[in-house]
Amino acid sequence: MEAFLVSTGIVALAEIGDKTQLLALLLAARFRKPVPIVAGILVATLLNHAAAGAVGAWVLTLIGPTGLRWGLGLSFLAMAIWMLIPDKLDDGDTRLQERFGVFGATLIAFFLAEMGDKTQIATVALAARYQALGPVVAGTTIGMLLANVPAVWLGEKAANALPVRWVHATAALLFAGLGIAALMGVGTR
Repeated sequence: MEAFLVSTGIVALAEIGDKTQLLALLLAARFRKPVPIVAGILVATLLNHAAAGAVGAWVLTLIGPTGLRWGLGLSFLAMAIWMLIPDKLDDGDTRLQERFGVFGATLIAFFLAEMGDKTQIATVALAARYQALGPVVAGTTIGMLLANVPAVWLGEKAANALPVRWVHATAALLFAGLGIAALMGVGTR
């Protein structure tokens, strides 16, 4: 349960102001069809984060528990710093052929935008840390939906109402706390 809750919270906070949240706003404004957009976000996130979680689980088998502890600690500290750097939406993320439809365009755009993104990297680290692929992927997916579904349904007003700097600072503190805990060996078996 801890893996699910931590994954949900961290990704929901990390996603505020992220380029994929900006993409959700852009898709909502462009297509004005929230159901296929939300469905595309869900499927893209499940696919992307399942692959990222599998990589995280695989990393554990390569480097062992001690290497994992140091790698995770440093990764979480790096994520804390990265959270303080604002994201920008790449122009290429929104230029998909109309032939894919709203669902297809959202699925492709979100999947590609999430490659190498903060939340994907966090999913790799969380899956390695908790060694619980299902709960981590479920948590990171729910976290993505918690941040992006309101952006789709309520549009720019909802996104602008949140104090993005405060949310990013909170997420940075959470990542830093996880990094310090990992380096200290908290929760190791």
